[in-house]
Amino acid sequence: MRHRVAHRKLGRTTSHRIALLRNLTVALLERERIRTTLPKAKEVRSFAEKLITLARRDDNRLHARRLAARDIHNAAIVKKLFDTLGARFATRPGGYTRILRLGPRAGDGAEMAYLELVGYEYKPASKEKSKEEKGKGPSKPEQAKAAAKKGAKKAEAAAE
Repeated sequence: MRHRVAHRKLGRTTSHRIALLRNLTVALLERERIRTTLPKAKEVRSFAEKLITLARRDDNRLHARRLAARDIHNAAIVKKLFDTLGARFATRPGGYTRILRLGPRAGDGAEMAYLELVGYEYKPASKEKSKEEKGKGPSKPEQAKAAAKKGAKKAEAAAE
């Protein structure tokens, strides 16, 4: 029986587990959606929701910021947490995150899931990107123009 056993160990030492939860929480608050294994998502959910509850506090905001800064070592994320996310969830009485199961991972069969903040809007990238935007480099006509310019400069340098 698991009486009074609160959290999953995730196969890590205590310090490693705390660092993992902090890092995943920072990624969640920064991107508002992360993909991770299901047990990690379930652990991060409670960790992140406690921080969001701190951000909602109205009475002693400085103390709440300092309590949150103990776990989030990134000033920009603490600012986003208190200015943006705290205001977004001000009227919500809890349940700030959602877990979407994805199924098993291809390599080892681990159960995967998305952990996202409620209100997250997925914005797929448009499919009409040019080759330059995809990182493929310039198109053939542009390469020809660049080569012609180089040839003209070489000819001018040789004439002088």
